[in-house]
Amino acid sequence: MSLRLPPSGFKGRGALSNPPSRFDSQRAELVDDGWFQEELAESIATAVLPEPARSVITYNQSPDIPFDRSINPYRGCEHGCPYCFARPSHAYLGLSPGIDFETRIFYKADAAQLLKQELSRKSYVPEPIMFGANTDPYQPLERRLGITRSLLEVLLEQRHPAYVLTKASLILRDADLLAEMAQRRLMRVYVTLTTRDRDLKRRLEPRAAAHEARLQVIRELTGRGVPVGVLIAPVIPAVNDHELEALLEDAAAAGADSAGYVLLRLPLEVSGLFREWLQVHMPDRAAHVMSLVQDARGGRDNTSEWGERMRGTGAWAQLLRDRFRLARRKCGLRTGSDTRGLDLSQFRPASTGGQLDLGL
Repeated sequence: MSLRLPPSGFKGRGALSNPPSRFDSQRAELVDDGWFQEELAESIATAVLPEPARSVITYNQSPDIPFDRSINPYRGCEHGCPYCFARPSHAYLGLSPGIDFETRIFYKADAAQLLKQELSRKSYVPEPIMFGANTDPYQPLERRLGITRSLLEVLLEQRHPAYVLTKASLILRDADLLAEMAQRRLMRVYVTLTTRDRDLKRRLEPRAAAHEARLQVIRELTGRGVPVGVLIAPVIPAVNDHELEALLEDAAAAGADSAGYVLLRLPLEVSGLFREWLQVHMPDRAAHVMSLVQDARGGRDNTSEWGERMRGTGAWAQLLRDRFRLARRKCGLRTGSDTRGLDLSQFRPASTGGQLDLGL
């Protein structure tokens, strides 16, 4: 946890520090003792580590999200977004939610086989599975490992419906699978849009696709018959909220059919990391941004109550809600929670070849 970072962070990384896990009983602090110190590196490599797992499907009972199960092929994310609400999950591994989260990535090597086993259980009842609920299934590492693609192949084979949420153009590599699933009414894709500003995107989402690339994803997938919606996320007061209407217009012009949004969430360690980011990249408005965030969060940096965590409360949050509804209707987009059209009736679990399988 005593990793030394340049004042403006590592090149291509979002977090500006590597705070200790909240579960650590010890703390390390860097102190300049006057002796020679090596020059700080400009970048840091990504460590890729296997994660043993007994299952791949995660279930939830959250009433404010339109799915009850998800798959996250990776833990950690190279996109490096300093606002990512998933960062605190690295603490369960004894790692930092800061630089560790975006440079120490874990993958489930046997994910496809585990998925087959879970879908073959007699007690399993099919419902659409969400990819990308926690970390992006098409982050850069997927290009080499192909775990997300292997999971989609299993779902197509067993005719199981799914959603994919991403901000990566790598998803076009799997356009063939997605199109075949969509033809069978088994797939919907959601693309996250954040900002049109290239400089802001470079600082806020260092390794994610550019805005233009995400629009191209929408155009190409819809051109192949894949239904695509957008998620404007996160909406950050006094940072990108002024782009809301323009982002929805871009989405509609590219062919998206629905839209939703999420207000900035700052759970646990994310609050400190995002405050650091503001002080370095937007020092002139950092206090104002956090004042608006707290106005929408009951005077706190974050609220976790169901029904409030995604949208916030108060006058500013209500104004944002009204703006979004008006712009969405003007653009002819359905609500983002409208997940109509996926077919559960085609599901056909494959045999796992167990002892009782007679092959008949």
